[in-house]
Amino acid sequence: MPHIGEAPDQQPSTAGELTVTTASLADWHQVAQWAADEEWNPGRGDTACFHPTDPAGFFIGRRHGRAVSALSVVNYSDAYAFLGYYLVHPAHRRQGLGLATWRAAFPHAGARTVGLDAVPAQQSTYKRAGFTPAHDTIRYTGRPARPGTPPPPDAVPVTGSHLDALAAYDRRCFPADRRAFVTRWLTAPGHTARVYLRDGAIAGYGVIRPARTGHRIGPLFADTPEAAGALFDSLTSSLDPADEVSLDIPEPRRAAHTLATARGLTAQSHTVRMYTGPVPATEQQRTFGVTSLELG
Repeated sequence: MPHIGEAPDQQPSTAGELTVTTASLADWHQVAQWAADEEWNPGRGDTACFHPTDPAGFFIGRRHGRAVSALSVVNYSDAYAFLGYYLVHPAHRRQGLGLATWRAAFPHAGARTVGLDAVPAQQSTYKRAGFTPAHDTIRYTGRPARPGTPPPPDAVPVTGSHLDALAAYDRRCFPADRRAFVTRWLTAPGHTARVYLRDGAIAGYGVIRPARTGHRIGPLFADTPEAAGALFDSLTSSLDPADEVSLDIPEPRRAAHTLATARGLTAQSHTVRMYTGPVPATEQQRTFGVTSLELG
């Protein structure tokens, strides 16, 4: 959820002496802790996967040498970028620091279409900044119901031999080629990845990872609800019965909502997906869960 603190159209009052620079990997671990403190429930290993995607697109604001604000504007291609982690430390809010950070960081996107996931209270603010709402994204959370049968054999662990084909499949579901990120995401410590094979061809994939609370599933991409269900069951099959999982689903994807509720999850919150330009073309019917609200 990309906004805590200042809104991009608020007027600064005491933002003087703020220095905004690109953030190191170590800096971003601190920002991830801020996100955890705000109960965004980030994955425990997200920073190591996120930051290398566009190291020049992570920004941190410092005042008197102390980190006080952050914003990521990650360029995925020449045409598409994603904005997230819009944060101001609670002790430094209402001083114009968010606006100053926004102004320093946002030009990194250039002329690209920019996407973000906004909390509903800030939707009007982002509209004034040039963003247009596309759809809601609903977060479902709960203890997965066990189907009572072993996971279907078509959902198998991801291996190195799948990586190229998975990157190509991901490109059909995401607005840009993010091959390097997908490889990191699939193979990161603590991440469990499954691919659904139909007649030897990839018909979906999903990843589950430990979060600050429970686990998060994302992405969950599949050709059919049956494939998505098989992937969900395989990803959650080794969890303790008390473990909770969260899954972020675009509101138009009714089959995905049906899957989540059938597996015992309930809607907990929602964000608004917004863009500065036309909605990027993807095969949206394959999205049963987005990768993350922070990086798209």
